[in-house]
Amino acid sequence: MSKLKDKIENINSKFDKNKLYSVKEAVEIIKEINSSKFDETIDISVLLGIDPKKSDEQIKYAIIPPHSLGKSVKVLAICNGDYISKATDAGADHVGGEEIIEKIINENWIDYDVVIAIPELMPKVGKLGKVLGPKGIMPSPKMGTVTKDIEKAVKESKLGRIEIKNDKLALANFPAAKKSFELGKILDNIYYLMDSLISAKPSSSKGVFMKKLTISSTMGPGIKIDVSSLKEEIKNGVPA
Repeated sequence: MSKLKDKIENINSKFDKNKLYSVKEAVEIIKEINSSKFDETIDISVLLGIDPKKSDEQIKYAIIPPHSLGKSVKVLAICNGDYISKATDAGADHVGGEEIIEKIINENWIDYDVVIAIPELMPKVGKLGKVLGPKGIMPSPKMGTVTKDIEKAVKESKLGRIEIKNDKLALANFPAAKKSFELGKILDNIYYLMDSLISAKPSSSKGVFMKKLTISSTMGPGIKIDVSSLKEEIKNGVPA
């Protein structure tokens, strides 16, 4: 117990819980903290100034960061006809049409991370809501996972797309980088992702869009970010 207490005290001594830090300062602190023996993910949590109950204010999109997090992604492509060979050639792990849909329904099969479907099969894919919905992987036009460009969607998914979407509390939580990345690459990813989020502000959302921002590692503490200086950091880019 004393070792754990000492570890917590050592971590807490690295930063001020009440202070607002720049993104660069926060990442430097996170990299300095030795909180685990594995390569942690650096995560972002943003409290958005939206009404999550209003469909026109919800945030939901996917984006590929400059530097891949290296996670292995299993892709299921639900398609038929010529799309089957296109999805297979693009690297989809599982490809099929109605037989795949029946397999998911009958066996509650869910050995994949991303589901991509062609528009023509969406009326039948709609039956999978009870299985895919709770996992957050139901195909969606907003996320680019309902598309005729099956090749592009599969390739982007395999590259490690990051999904950015709000929950019922107007929070958007998403990974940004691996702790082992050099500082420049971490900042590259964070600035790129945050710039995309700023650009995604719904026109119907009034007032402050990003109310609170926290950066943390998987096993580390959350460090509060000075949101007011974020745009300037993004503008200036990664320091030399």
